[in-house]
Amino acid sequence: MEKLYLLDDAIISPLGFSTEENMQHLRAGKSGLKLQQRPKLSSRPFYAGMIDNAKLNNAFSSLDDDGQFTKLEKMCLLAINGVLEKNPNLSLSDTALIISTTKGNIDLLQGPQNVNKNRVVLAEFGKCIADFFGFKKTPIIISNACISGGLALAVAKRLSATRDFKNAIVLGADLVSDFVISGFNSFQALSSEPCKPFSKSRNGINLGEAAAAILVSRIKPEHDQSVSLIGEATINDANHISGPSRTGEGLFRSIQKSLHVSGISAEKIDYLSAHGTGTRYNDEMEAIAFNRTGLGKVPVNSLKAFYGHTLGASALLESIITKQSMLNNELFASRNFEEMGVSKPLNILRNNTKVELNYTLKTASGFGGCNLALVFKKETL
Repeated sequence: MEKLYLLDDAIISPLGFSTEENMQHLRAGKSGLKLQQRPKLSSRPFYAGMIDNAKLNNAFSSLDDDGQFTKLEKMCLLAINGVLEKNPNLSLSDTALIISTTKGNIDLLQGPQNVNKNRVVLAEFGKCIADFFGFKKTPIIISNACISGGLALAVAKRLSATRDFKNAIVLGADLVSDFVISGFNSFQALSSEPCKPFSKSRNGINLGEAAAAILVSRIKPEHDQSVSLIGEATINDANHISGPSRTGEGLFRSIQKSLHVSGISAEKIDYLSAHGTGTRYNDEMEAIAFNRTGLGKVPVNSLKAFYGHTLGASALLESIITKQSMLNNELFASRNFEEMGVSKPLNILRNNTKVELNYTLKTASGFGGCNLALVFKKETL
């Protein structure tokens, strides 16, 4: 079985500028969501998780202070730098860079900024990130709606299996831009309160912004314990441009296939990290898919009430937290969960829990009918 080992990581989010700081706030039950006012884009206030610009600029000044980078680029560069600081001897001449994002620098379309407008093109955005650190390989850009971050891990696993590279840094990032706000507002999907995934009273999503980066390798690390990606699958159900399949068909098949690739049954899964956006149709679809695959009793949570939906970063961010949960044998309560609001039974985590975690499953779904499932395994020497 081909495996991809998850090594050092870094998270830049409203909950902190390192993975360690993010984990501390998750343990404390702290959310990064705050009420936002954008009267030109939304007629009512909405909650979102946004990174403070002053704090970001202050942190970034240690890397560069010439002001030639967008907010998104600063987030990305800080995340990658957090990984490189832990791996000072990593050779960037033969390390791949895989970047996931849905909208990239789309805010450059709004008006003048002191940066090259060509970086609104994803390839140019990726080149900017790669050139800053001196990566020699052309960056691989993954932009497939809200499964992008997890799909980037899947692509890394597939490429490592072909021996295209030994190591890669996988990066996921997106902003709460005016374009994104207006788009979700047009669907009437923005919640005026903190989101409540899987709850009966849920009424929409909270947006969020983050950058997450992780070093991955096909070589097993010399640690007492590590985490590997052993199975992945993505199925597009082609149901609707924005609405998920009512039967969860694409997600159901993604989970089935990822378990088959992993060589394990659903009974082996100790924890399920759901997409859990807090919208009526997404949560219902996931509940159906989980039950169709025999996962209805597995402990499950959503992290969206901590971060908001970080779009192209979400599945990678949540995979990193899943990895940390496995190494620490800890699970976090699904924040804001109240009364069950889906038609199929789920074992929603109501409290932080200590439990042995050996196999976990991360799922994600997105516009256009895309679905993804990742299976992670705890490895020992």
